[in-house]
Amino acid sequence: MEAAYVPRPASSPWHRAGISARAERRLDIAAAAVVLILVAGWTWSIITAIGGRAPGVTAASASAAMAAAVTSGDATNTAYLTDATLNALVRPLRGASGKLRVEILTPGHAVADSSVAGASLRVADSTRSTVVPRSGIFSVVAALGSALKPVANFTLIGAVPREQKRNGKVGLYYIGNWPGESGGRVRAPSKAPPDRYEPPSGYIEVTQANADTRISDHFTLRNFLTHDQPNVWPKYLVVQMRNVDKLELVLSDLASRGIDVSGVTVMSGFRSPQYNAGGGVTTGRADLSRHMYGDAADIFIDSNHDGRMDDLNHDGRVDIGDSRVILQAVDRVEAAHPELVGGAGVYPAESGHGPFIHIDSRGYRARWVGSGGG
Repeated sequence: MEAAYVPRPASSPWHRAGISARAERRLDIAAAAVVLILVAGWTWSIITAIGGRAPGVTAASASAAMAAAVTSGDATNTAYLTDATLNALVRPLRGASGKLRVEILTPGHAVADSSVAGASLRVADSTRSTVVPRSGIFSVVAALGSALKPVANFTLIGAVPREQKRNGKVGLYYIGNWPGESGGRVRAPSKAPPDRYEPPSGYIEVTQANADTRISDHFTLRNFLTHDQPNVWPKYLVVQMRNVDKLELVLSDLASRGIDVSGVTVMSGFRSPQYNAGGGVTTGRADLSRHMYGDAADIFIDSNHDGRMDDLNHDGRVDIGDSRVILQAVDRVEAAHPELVGGAGVYPAESGHGPFIHIDSRGYRARWVGSGGG
């Protein structure tokens, strides 16, 4: 009789054996939601810590925590090469605008030190070194322990050392000589930082294949080439990334005020000493033009693609008043970033072009209207 005994059903849900299929599904959903919340919170903590936004947590402490975790042996290094880590590695090189996409170095110089402990940026070639091995354009990888991960939208440019210039030429390209290279005295303004008038240490080699390499969100190498020797390749270019950074900040300022800056156009970027002295129309060119030193650009906004400046102030005319709209943005950027102070000149329309503005980062404030100053 005892073998045939069947236990009485439990009197409450808490005493019943097992759960229904429906209840099990609900528990699974709830558990998944908890896990997602924990992952989201962990990710947010890392990102805000690296950005210095979490109260009481700094980028240094976050970096130290990640480095400690990597060396603990409890997790693989690859797990810590997250997008947040990659962004933290590259952030110091992206400038104040956050929109720079290259670092320019002469061969033998190392990539800038990492702000994330235990991690570094390396050249994505067979050596995976932190030192640029030669002239050329290189992809970048992030290294953390034994793990490597490509860095998107950022490259290293190895410049051709100036010692390779012979009789004013690099290869077949005639670039000329900078003031002071032949032993003469450079009459630089006394208020200028001394290094702003030194001959460049190297030149970027630009080929037909790499001319469209993006150096920032809005600009490519091609945008800054001197307008000469059309059939000579490769060409050679000098560009200072501080001025590209300044241009990007100006565009961001304009965009924040509702101006479409997608059609930004560089009329004149780098001008080689040879071209500055005798190429094209030389009216208004300074003997020590900032264009020769790679930290100046003449630009206008042409987002409707009609070949000239847009009506930025919406007064129904395209004239120097639209250049002054950009000048106001330059003034705001320099107030916020005094390390980028420089010259700005507004120019009216002439027979060969519409209105434009010259922007440079010469190291002291200068303003002018019309010819001269740049």
